[in-house]
Amino acid sequence: MTSDNPDEIFPLVDEDGNITGSASRSECHSGSMLLHPVVHLHVFDKSGRLYLQQRPLWKDIQPGKWDTAVGGHMDIGETVEEALMREAGEELGLTGFTPEFLCRYVFTSSRERELVNAFRTVTDRQPKPSDELAGGRFWSADEIKDALGKDIFTPNFEQEYKRLFMN
Repeated sequence: MTSDNPDEIFPLVDEDGNITGSASRSECHSGSMLLHPVVHLHVFDKSGRLYLQQRPLWKDIQPGKWDTAVGGHMDIGETVEEALMREAGEELGLTGFTPEFLCRYVFTSSRERELVNAFRTVTDRQPKPSDELAGGRFWSADEIKDALGKDIFTPNFEQEYKRLFMN
């Protein structure tokens, strides 16, 4: 894979996750602020390290930055759980895991609004990044804390990490 499909169709939702319509990726990422649903999966190993993916340079948003292990848009007609399992399989080859729901919130940037459905899981398997990613690795909590605010991570990851794991 070497680019995002600007014509890919995303569902549009209200803040409760109810479908309200649909729009293309390019419309959703153009500053229109059309709310569209995504899933995030935070993948921990048994020693508490957090796996992060590195976004490829061809991504239309935050290229090259480190981000949540799994993050992806939901497809029309897909449940949150189906999207989570599909994205985990596509991005990291993870299957058969048990997700723990963490929270749902609206993330807003200058280019988009996403309804984020965040989950976590613990694995003893080594994730295998697909060609959708530039790579990935496990990070200790200290490594993450040392890198916060240094333009290494996506703003969404930093915000979510602080909200969920630094209380």
